[in-house]
Amino acid sequence: MPKPEHEFFDIEKVPDTACAGAVPTLTERILAADDASGTATRILHFEPGTDTTPNGVQVHDFWEEVYIVSGSLTDLELGETFTAGMYACRPPGMRHGPWRSDEGCTTFEVRYRTDGP
Repeated sequence: MPKPEHEFFDIEKVPDTACAGAVPTLTERILAADDASGTATRILHFEPGTDTTPNGVQVHDFWEEVYIVSGSLTDLELGETFTAGMYACRPPGMRHGPWRSDEGCTTFEVRYRTDGP
């Protein structure tokens, strides 16, 4: 089943939930998802001081597009900091993270699959 149909709604009505892994200060707000395919649209929130090192480097089998809404993230493997207004498009298999956010960070993410390469 594809993602559900939604007309405009206040995302504050969607609860923040803990993300998978061992970092309690990393939370997500799932706006739309298809559990069968794993596709999702979400708001990801890093509380100030969040460090995702316990979750390790991330690699997944879906496309992921990420826009930083506020704050900043440092990719600890790359040693680079990314700030509000920046965008990433990650194909399946691309390594990223772990991350640290000293000031906190909020991102908007879309995850999806394609039939082609």
